Amino acid sequence: MTLRKLLVPLVAGAALLGSAAPARATIVERVVAVIGERPLLWTEMLRRATATRIQIRMQTRDPNVVAVQEQEMYKELLQRMIDDRLEEQQADKAHINVTPEEIDRGIANIAAQAQAQQGRPVTVQQVIDEVLRRGITADDFRDEIRRQIVEGKLIELRVRPRVRVTEQDARVAYQHWVQEVKAQNPVDVRILALRIMPGSTQTQVQARQQFADTLAKQAQSGQVDFCTLVTQYSDDVSTRSTCGSHGAQPMNELLAPVQQIVRTYPAGTVSDPVPVRLGNDEAIIIGMPMPQARVPDYEAVKNDMMQRALLEGLERARKQWLDELRHNVYIDVRL
Repeated sequence: MTLRKLLVPLVAGAALLGSAAPARATIVERVVAVIGERPLLWTEMLRRATATRIQIRMQTRDPNVVAVQEQEMYKELLQRMIDDRLEEQQADKAHINVTPEEIDRGIANIAAQAQAQQGRPVTVQQVIDEVLRRGITADDFRDEIRRQIVEGKLIELRVRPRVRVTEQDARVAYQHWVQEVKAQNPVDVRILALRIMPGSTQTQVQARQQFADTLAKQAQSGQVDFCTLVTQYSDDVSTRSTCGSHGAQPMNELLAPVQQIVRTYPAGTVSDPVPVRLGNDEAIIIGMPMPQARVPDYEAVKNDMMQRALLEGLERARKQWLDELRHNVYIDVRL
């Protein structure tokens, strides 16, 4: 099915014979799937696809590439929406409800996670503003959070009892993790970040740069320990207690200026200040690349591996559970 066929709605025009009135077109809703006795409508899927469609168009302007990517996106999204509908049916049977307060807490958790990752305050309103910027309405966003909460409750009720994690499962998860870490060639870089406040004057920016130069020279000369400077002055509050480190990360996931620091400065040495930009935010960073991280022994990360094994087991069990639901419900895909 071509994108043109996918996007052009069925229309019916009717013009009265002998009348000067213009023809009027009426959009006819399209059913893309039937789950049980309930139809899944094309407009529902379009609404869910809004953010992804915008992202696809931001990545390329080639209409052929857009057509292929959107076609694949719609196929994947339809399967996800079928799973959502099946979960909704199970939630109704189990009398699972989600309150507005639970949705509010879910959004607040997203803001808290973003704050921990970015090292600066992130409010709920900023999360909402970002969602709106991506073309998603506040109601649709809240509906997505509600679906995730419903899914979490169903997993705890229907899927979690199926999963038993053993020591062997954790060791298998550890071996997979070690292979992933080695394949990613992780790099650990300590960063002292000095934020430039929005609206700063040129004089204020220069003063911040001079301060960064002073700190860098103190660390480079050994006059002051780099970790001490991070604790006292870094604006990334999430890494003050870890000497500016977010832990070992794949090289290609680091910001371009941080990658340049790693390539330019030997491990254990302190870089000169480097300006960076994150969206509308500006900062100056001083970096210290560390020797290639050693993969910790199993015992050191045993609890993490038990959790990893649990999550992997839950995902397998969830897919099996959804397959069972699909076999017991009439599903007619019409996309």
